[in-house]
Amino acid sequence: MTEERDPTPSDSARARKVWVVGPGFRFLSGLSVYTCRLANALAAEHDVSVVSLRGLIPAWLYPGGARTGQDLTSLRYADDVRLAGEIDWYWGGQLRRTVDRLRRDPPDVLVLQWWTAATLHTYLALARAARRAGVPVVIEFHEIQDTGEASVPLVARYCRRLMPALLARASGALVHNRHDLGLLRRTYGDTVERLAVEIAPHGPYDHLPAAGSHPGREPGTPAEPDDTTRLLFFGLIRPYKGLEDLIEAFNSLTPEQARAFTLTVVGETWEGWTRPAELIATSPHPERITFVNRYVSDAEAGGFFGRADALVLPYRRGSASGPLQIAMSVGLHVLLYEVGGLVEAVEDYKGAVLVPPGDVAALRAALLELPLRRALRYPDPHSWAATAAALTRLTETVAAAR
Repeated sequence: MTEERDPTPSDSARARKVWVVGPGFRFLSGLSVYTCRLANALAAEHDVSVVSLRGLIPAWLYPGGARTGQDLTSLRYADDVRLAGEIDWYWGGQLRRTVDRLRRDPPDVLVLQWWTAATLHTYLALARAARRAGVPVVIEFHEIQDTGEASVPLVARYCRRLMPALLARASGALVHNRHDLGLLRRTYGDTVERLAVEIAPHGPYDHLPAAGSHPGREPGTPAEPDDTTRLLFFGLIRPYKGLEDLIEAFNSLTPEQARAFTLTVVGETWEGWTRPAELIATSPHPERITFVNRYVSDAEAGGFFGRADALVLPYRRGSASGPLQIAMSVGLHVLLYEVGGLVEAVEDYKGAVLVPPGDVAALRAALLELPLRRALRYPDPHSWAATAAALTRLTETVAAAR
């Protein structure tokens, strides 16, 4: 990613000038990945610049603060994606420099990636500056509010009180599914109804090295007696992720049943949620479980997905999931609870099995059905081209309405 510069004739030939605002790699998360992948996809058709939220919050407040700044990803921005600015949570002179650049050379649209109230004060400032410069604002919603934040009364009230002000300065919204659109409308009512809206599925996370390297048998070939079905849970370990249900289902297997499986759990614990670790520690099948209790690099993640046959995500709620996108990109089986926007995320994916939310017995039964078809792999129906096209349509709509 190069520094922002004055446009040249070749730049102006792009269809639209788009600024994308989202988290950088210093506080690495799925949204850091999403911002990069989206910007790179848009750059195929547009003149794209990124405003990077380098420091989301003070590092000592961040649950993953110990890894802040570590280079854990193989992703890089495309050479033709430029850097319009970097802003930390506490601003300093960074916000002023970015706003000055926006006023001096305004884009056709400003796209804000929304998932946490930690960005709200910065987004309000950028949206206010964009409106004064005649630049329409689009908000891309990944969830209405982080579940951990929503459980903190002061933060929840702060978001509910100020989010309407941000929506009032926006011209459009992008959501990943109909469920999220309904939730957004129920939460903010008339403020949302005036926005132009597009629904776009989450693009694939197919960037991990070696993630698709695990060899499988020919589709439909029965499993051999010594075959092992490799289960994977991947991602942050938080109360809403439901990992404890998977451990309980696995622990309830008989010794003979358990010998057909291995379970690998990879994730960083947030919100003090140690129940899954406690269940792993007391499992009757400890030799069948591997627990990697930390945030891993892309290279390590690729290895875990490359060796897996199925990803299990018993989320209790969810709008989207980065691990789910990785699994679909390499064609794995996925088992998940039938909740929220995840139902739509897999509706065109042949490798998905949905079970009733919170039903550990049904989850166990679904696990036991995997071995005979563990080698099957499935095509991913999603693409970044589809996501970029939806945002392009929305950009055209809000730009035409200026």
